[in-house]
Amino acid sequence: MKHTLSVLVEDEAGVLTRIAGLFARRGFNIESLAVGPAEKVGISRITMVVPGDDATIEQLSKQLYKLISVLKVQDITQVPCVERELMLIKVNASASNRAEVIELAQVFRARIVDISEETLTIEVVGDPGKMVAIVQMLNKFGIREIARTGKIALQRDSGVNTEYLKSLEAKV
Repeated sequence: MKHTLSVLVEDEAGVLTRIAGLFARRGFNIESLAVGPAEKVGISRITMVVPGDDATIEQLSKQLYKLISVLKVQDITQVPCVERELMLIKVNASASNRAEVIELAQVFRARIVDISEETLTIEVVGDPGKMVAIVQMLNKFGIREIARTGKIALQRDSGVNTEYLKSLEAKV
């Protein structure tokens, strides 16, 4: 199972290297990684997607806490969260199919951020499922390049679990 970890760290040189080293020494892969400033000056939030069972992730969390710069570790996998990714995707778009590519981008609420005679660059923001879906739809035009951030996530203070609500809608 994939787990999403939210880690608050002191914003200092070498923190990410020490965390990545901890994972590497134990033979764990980090599938997704996003780092940026948190709500307080001098603090950064690292959001990681890591495969493993509950016991393994609990052990990794304990080991993360042993690192000096780590302030807080949360496994937010089962917690109601807002999750987003950003993707830039460059697609073949000649005069004959440009309108179709633009229409498809609009369906996904994506934005065209660059245009040339032969390509369109599209910016997509959303949950990981949306990223997979738009890539599948754009494959027929020919994808030239993709740049994708890691997942970022924050806990929902409302407590509303949209994944749970989606599963209920699917049953109806």
